[in-house]
Amino acid sequence: METFAGFLSQTDHHFGRVLDFIEQLGELDNTLVIVVSDNGASAEGGVHGTRNEMLMANAYPQRLEDNVEVIDEWGGVNLHAHYAWGWTWAGDTPFRRWKRETYRGGITDPCVVSWPDGISSANEVRDQYTHAIDIVPTILDAIGLEPPQAIRGVSQSTIQGHSFAHTFDAPDAAGRHTTQYFEMMGHRSIFDDGWKAVCPWPAPSMTEAEEMGRPFLFTAITADIIDELDASGWELYHVSEDRAECHNVADQHPEKLEQMIRRWWTEAGRYDALPVASIDVGRFIADRPSYQGSRDRFVYLPGASPIPYFETPRFFNRTYAITADVAVPDATTEGVLLAHGSRHGGHALYVKDRRLHYVYNFLGFEVFKISSVEPIPVGRVQLRMEFEPTGFLDLSKGTGTPGCVRLLCDKRLVGVGDLERTVPAFFGTSTLACGYDANGSVSPGDYEAPFRFTGEIDQVTLDLSGELTVLPEAEVQRVMAQQ
Repeated sequence: METFAGFLSQTDHHFGRVLDFIEQLGELDNTLVIVVSDNGASAEGGVHGTRNEMLMANAYPQRLEDNVEVIDEWGGVNLHAHYAWGWTWAGDTPFRRWKRETYRGGITDPCVVSWPDGISSANEVRDQYTHAIDIVPTILDAIGLEPPQAIRGVSQSTIQGHSFAHTFDAPDAAGRHTTQYFEMMGHRSIFDDGWKAVCPWPAPSMTEAEEMGRPFLFTAITADIIDELDASGWELYHVSEDRAECHNVADQHPEKLEQMIRRWWTEAGRYDALPVASIDVGRFIADRPSYQGSRDRFVYLPGASPIPYFETPRFFNRTYAITADVAVPDATTEGVLLAHGSRHGGHALYVKDRRLHYVYNFLGFEVFKISSVEPIPVGRVQLRMEFEPTGFLDLSKGTGTPGCVRLLCDKRLVGVGDLERTVPAFFGTSTLACGYDANGSVSPGDYEAPFRFTGEIDQVTLDLSGELTVLPEAEVQRVMAQQ
């Protein structure tokens, strides 16, 4: 939480820089400023907190001893740390639970509005129900603009939400947003005119979570589970009188609860929230429609801007190869050929000390390194690494497929090694870059980013087709082993 406080102080500083500049322009009083936080305080840290938030995302156990090992580095660049559940709940006080759930602790946030020239009231609280989707219509209402029906010939979707500009100088005005559904990874709720119905996705107890080292269940939703939850899982709160959702009154108002449940399904269908999907890690690693289509070869050119994580190919838990066609001018040539991820998890292919190296960083816990046993020749050369799985994905342990890495120089085997464990789902939100490392070094002990390649790169290809180089000597060994 101390680290979070430092982050918030930095954020406040930069908000101040923006507002100071607007004030220098003489426009601060005539500027509508709306400050709203993200969803409720975040629970990725689990029972004890975590040294790397990506442990939760990959279903890898979060253990107190792992945190204590690096506690002096908390808040520094070497960790992607997160506070524990206790601080999460404290951050959401007085509301119940936290982010990724639809109790008020997960979906209730501060919203501060300032506009001295447009709002005569000051330092007052408004109690009307307001949702994030109300902000855009409020701004349009305040400045007197109608939303365009089309932009450059493209029809625009209807803007959802309701303006709350009428409450700026009328604290007792009736609110216009009376019904709102919520759904987050299987956790459902609906607000309707002072009442709130909640259907929580089954979560482990504190003891169970501590034993597993995981704060959430990783179970896919099925129709049977939905039927069971709809039959007995819904809770009811009269939030106009019980804002903190302390008193579940479902037993006292069964007809009201049934009405709220039906209303949730109606609203969810109207706003395309169906089908209901859970938080299981299988969703993260499943193939899904992409602009990349069915391609299995991706060609990168040096010096381009880094590629955002969610636009990078999904190479986890499968055979893949990276091939770099380069020119090595002399024996001092070095640098990154392709890097994806960061010190918190990632992999990189690079040249250093006349050797080809491949490093795989497992969530900041362990760095596997495979190096060529002979120097890279001067001149035009093809440098390649190949990964072939030798085991299976094991989400119960939070690990991806182990495998064997081979390094090749002009189709000759020059290095081999094993990855005993890999990341099952993703490295985080770090980018992919060709010819340099854009994220502060996948392996800080080996090189300092950006570590640009000092030779010439024609192109680097990431191949997911499953095709591996046929090496006669390796093939003989394989056949002999089968006899």
